[in-house]
Amino acid sequence: MRILDRYILKSCLSIFLGCVFLFLFLYVIVDVFGHLDEILKQQRSLSILIKYYLSYLPIIFVQVSPIACLLSTLYTLASLNHNNEIIAMRSSGLSIFHISRSIIILGVLISTLVFWINDRFVPQALSLTQKIKTQMEKGEKKAAPGQETICNLSMYGLKNRLYFVNKFFPNANTMEGISILEHDENQNITKKIVANKGVYDGKVWKFYQSITYNFDKNGHNLQEPQYFQEEVMVIPETPQDFLKQRQRSDFMNINQLNEYIWKLSKSGAITAIRNLKVDLYQRFASPFTSVLIILLGIPFSLMSSRRSVRLSSIGISLMAGFLYYVLNSICIALGKAGILAPLLSASLSHIIVLLISISLINELP
Repeated sequence: MRILDRYILKSCLSIFLGCVFLFLFLYVIVDVFGHLDEILKQQRSLSILIKYYLSYLPIIFVQVSPIACLLSTLYTLASLNHNNEIIAMRSSGLSIFHISRSIIILGVLISTLVFWINDRFVPQALSLTQKIKTQMEKGEKKAAPGQETICNLSMYGLKNRLYFVNKFFPNANTMEGISILEHDENQNITKKIVANKGVYDGKVWKFYQSITYNFDKNGHNLQEPQYFQEEVMVIPETPQDFLKQRQRSDFMNINQLNEYIWKLSKSGAITAIRNLKVDLYQRFASPFTSVLIILLGIPFSLMSSRRSVRLSSIGISLMAGFLYYVLNSICIALGKAGILAPLLSASLSHIIVLLISISLINELP
């Protein structure tokens, strides 16, 4: 690496780390003081507060990284421009892309890190913080593993089945209040199973006090409902499948989300599949916000060396970054509404910002 690249990279990296630590510190302080009355009232222990905020660190890092990248880029290049160092570099024959190469590479590395953290740690952190938050709000000790209960569970399964469960006890492999709707390829209900209780013995499900209804394509009963005091059900889903699929999409990593989409594809739930595909493609696209926001900040930070113009350009770049987030939210909403294809909705804002950034950089003198 050239001395010049190291010089620019060192400045940008130090500012980026400083911004990240500052944002992390401010978030924790603001959140603590915002809930200080609740903390004192419920006498929450210091250990659970530390555990809560430590679990939140990956989430905060993913959220603040693009802004930290933008601020570090603006400050580094604006300082070089103010000290006429950019003019010296351009006079030696270096282009804007050569000057900012180390910053762009840093943005790519940060985007890669964000992608890894977002897939490996953020889903677990969201689930953990939700549990801790619920625990703190109730003011109760964490329930023993054998007493864990999941209420109002619903999920799509294989063979075009839709499950509704009133209570699910993962540690006991038991469900209560079970309703299963089975559909054909045209999403017409062909069978309905209602059971009071279901127990998984390690190989198969056994339902107790179950009633089975069979329907034709018009929704009429084909025969009298069948009642069973005890019935062995041929269901491919295990308790672990129910436990995994109860989660929201943001609680799943990419592999889990992709597997869930595959299972849903067998059920024909078009709207749910489309929304989940948008979320899946967004997982791949959103980490690149860091490098895109750097490209967006480069032309604004080099507009002029005069202080007034430099401050206004920084303000404009921050506004452009805000508009970028607004554009991305609009594209995601259009994708979930079915107006844009899932892949296009997740990448359209990134493509637009990339083209605008390259165009603005090429127009620099």
